[in-house]
Amino acid sequence: MLSKYPLSEVEKAFLVESGVEKITTLIPYLTVDNFPKLGLLTACRFLEWAAANPQGVISLPTGKTPEFFIKWTQYLLENWDSKKGKEIREKYGLGNTKKPVLKDLTFVQIDEFYPISAKQHNSFYDYVNKFYINGFGLSKENAILINSDEIPLAEGKHFSEIFPDLKVDLSLRFRDPINELERLQQQSIYMIDQWCGDYEQRIRDKGGIGFFLGGIGPDGHIAFNTRGSHLFSVTRLTETNFETQAVAAGDLGGIEVSANRLVITIGLDTIVYNPDAVGIIIAAGEAKAGIVKDSLETPMNNVYPATVLQKLKNGRFYLTKGAAVKLTDSMDAYYQQGEWTFEKTERSVIELCKKLNKYGHRLKIEDLKADKYCKLIPGLSEDTVNQVMKSIEAKLSKGLEQEKNEVLLHTGPHHDDISLGILPHITNQLHDPSNEAHFSVLTSGFTAVTNTFVIETLLHTKKLLDEGKIQMVNYDDFFQVGYSLKTDKDVYHYLTNVASENADARKRGLSHRVIRALVIIWEIKNKTQLRETINDVISILRNSYDGEKNPSKIQKLKGMIREFEEELVWAHFGVQVKNVHHLRLGFYTGDIFTEQPDKTRDVEPIVEMFRKVKPTKISLTLDPEGSGPDTHYKVLQATAAAVKKWGEEYDTSKLRIIGYRNVWFKFEPHEANVIVPVSLGDMSVMEDSFANCYLSQVNASFPSYAHNGKFSTVAKRTWVGQLNDIQLLLGKNYFYLHERAKVRASHGLIFFRDMNVEEFLATARELEKSIEGML
Repeated sequence: MLSKYPLSEVEKAFLVESGVEKITTLIPYLTVDNFPKLGLLTACRFLEWAAANPQGVISLPTGKTPEFFIKWTQYLLENWDSKKGKEIREKYGLGNTKKPVLKDLTFVQIDEFYPISAKQHNSFYDYVNKFYINGFGLSKENAILINSDEIPLAEGKHFSEIFPDLKVDLSLRFRDPINELERLQQQSIYMIDQWCGDYEQRIRDKGGIGFFLGGIGPDGHIAFNTRGSHLFSVTRLTETNFETQAVAAGDLGGIEVSANRLVITIGLDTIVYNPDAVGIIIAAGEAKAGIVKDSLETPMNNVYPATVLQKLKNGRFYLTKGAAVKLTDSMDAYYQQGEWTFEKTERSVIELCKKLNKYGHRLKIEDLKADKYCKLIPGLSEDTVNQVMKSIEAKLSKGLEQEKNEVLLHTGPHHDDISLGILPHITNQLHDPSNEAHFSVLTSGFTAVTNTFVIETLLHTKKLLDEGKIQMVNYDDFFQVGYSLKTDKDVYHYLTNVASENADARKRGLSHRVIRALVIIWEIKNKTQLRETINDVISILRNSYDGEKNPSKIQKLKGMIREFEEELVWAHFGVQVKNVHHLRLGFYTGDIFTEQPDKTRDVEPIVEMFRKVKPTKISLTLDPEGSGPDTHYKVLQATAAAVKKWGEEYDTSKLRIIGYRNVWFKFEPHEANVIVPVSLGDMSVMEDSFANCYLSQVNASFPSYAHNGKFSTVAKRTWVGQLNDIQLLLGKNYFYLHERAKVRASHGLIFFRDMNVEEFLATARELEKSIEGML
């Protein structure tokens, strides 16, 4: 239990509410139901500490993770003595706490990219000033901040002069410079190192950090202390690893930028220097579950930087249930508490196969009895494994059924989500001519298109205009009406040139669509205005820093490029442009914290699409716990509200909802009820269509931290991994000797969940609870 640790009143209240009875990890943790509640817990604990330490030293995180921490902190400060504020305080251990005054706290900035101008809105310096110094009313004079513009360099020069390409070569610490610029760079690197030492000393002169709150990266990084960082590390200028660069790509405008940008970060020893410090790591969602388990259950080790919190008696992890799901404590509670379901039997047997690396038919009853979870199966017998095998076979049979006379509406939060999630399943559906298929992407997805891609596309478009190779602009009515016609022809022309492997003609096809988009967005009336607009857009983008929020018209242009890409993918199967619906929901703005979906703005367009299409099956992303990529969760909320509303005016009793996952999360076999075989041919179609159609994504500017390359490769690996798990249970011969060719040809598997409306809304309601009662 936690009794050996000094729990605060807030922590005691949240521990009771969590219902967790056993904590055996090397660092204590608290769990809450969802991401917004995690913000409430951290806000309450921070305000409790600040009230007791009005002149203390604090260090708080940047990025999307602290969104609800910031919102709840501000809400509680503004409503300390209101009825609602008092209720929350009474409930969560702040009932007798005097309202804290934050102005005398010293704020320490955790980290920063280097070099990056402090004036850029994607710098952490800007974030800290906006959300913490101004947002919390902290003293800027007291703050210890990292302003790249003010870090002294050789000859008093600015970093733009010393590092003109914004790349810092740390090998100059150890080698002789080869020219005058390198000499200045070497001198500057030594000066930055000196500045970092002074920064560390300023923190230590204050007694060290008293309250540290940070997130954890996919590799386990704390601040920018990546995997392998020394447990006694201090503030320094350093490189990062790929996982960290992939996560930072969204902030910096692409991996091309983040891979070449160094960071200044406080060290692991900086965080734990004050032995009385409250050190808290927050993590949300199942994507973090693996690294959370390793960080909490491994003795102090530089491979898992967060293990350094074992040095602090007030070191804690605050987790959502999803992030805690792989902890031994959580696994024990899952199996030992509540009624035993067949899902538990299925899960424990499949996990035992993996643990022992033993095929299902080779598992002996002794193996099951020796396993701490399988031995709990009621009526455990020689037939138990056979029952699980039959259950999985039934899911596979369901995945082989040929659907007929269905109106299919496949939806995705972003372009490429549907393809990466269930393309092989969709190709099965499209083989039957009695099925009608529609596709809808619910956001415009503009954040995934880099400025560089748009600039290169527009330059090429201008070149083609100069060469007279875009004839459509010469028709008399083009700028009045012609621009809106023949969109299917664009698509067909493009794919014909995929077939003929004519890369230049494909680029011309993209330019055609880009010109149509420019005419629509800027209401262009003639060729002269078209050229001027292209030049203006190129100029704006060239004068923007990477990662800067674009003007709304350029956002729309980027979104329309992605929409064309989506039309290309489904045109592979003969789906017309009119059956690909672009909803561009309004909550998707490109801001660091996006709004919650709005009933009128975001839900009504989905309902209207349902009315128009009248689907019999709807597919959607069903990420766990609602703490995956922010957009996935918000789209799910909006879709659930739309299904509910549509059900009030239309009979949805026979409507089926297909919940799928893709590169961000995956279903475990026990969570899915349909398994679809994937052949090498299916994988090739997915890989080829991705590479040929998602042009803005092929260079993987915003990759998954799991793979330095295209998302299609990540999807393929997921499918192959899922087959490996099931082969371990059923045996490889089950597949290569199967009576159905489709199964014999399978070299991957897709898992998804098929639900009726009630089941779907019950799942969505669980996720919906995460914002009930929010500010």
